[in-house]
Amino acid sequence: MSHQVQIAAFQPDLAPNLGSLVRLGVCFGAPLHVIEPCGFPFSMKLLRTRALDYGEKADVRHHDDWDMFQQKRSGRLILLSTKGRTDLWDFNFAPEDCLLLGRESAGVPDTVAACADHVIRIAMPGDGRSLNVAIAAGIALGEATRQLH
Repeated sequence: MSHQVQIAAFQPDLAPNLGSLVRLGVCFGAPLHVIEPCGFPFSMKLLRTRALDYGEKADVRHHDDWDMFQQKRSGRLILLSTKGRTDLWDFNFAPEDCLLLGRESAGVPDTVAACADHVIRIAMPGDGRSLNVAIAAGIALGEATRQLH
């Protein structure tokens, strides 16, 4: 993909969701940043198990903590949050944007949210509280890809 949008998982709680993000990253050519601490023991072996045969093809970039991620990341940081004021469909993506996904149980702390260049939400006309992080990432990555091609 010529306009590589990135995915960042902030302190993921659930290994199966991280496995889904690995698969999503491979399918869309998007690097995946994993920001510790995870809610499970992180290992590439575990990811390969959770991501089936996609683990070997994945571009996974492991960061020991938020500060290490901040030092190494590039592009704008786009936080997906139910608290976002900008709707995904009204947002203009740029090459190298990094989609930040919070913890399944708690999202991201205010200090992390404050680092985001933009906070966007996915409108949910139904009765649910929030989407699974991998599903939300898929929707946002699909829209970013549509815009950038």
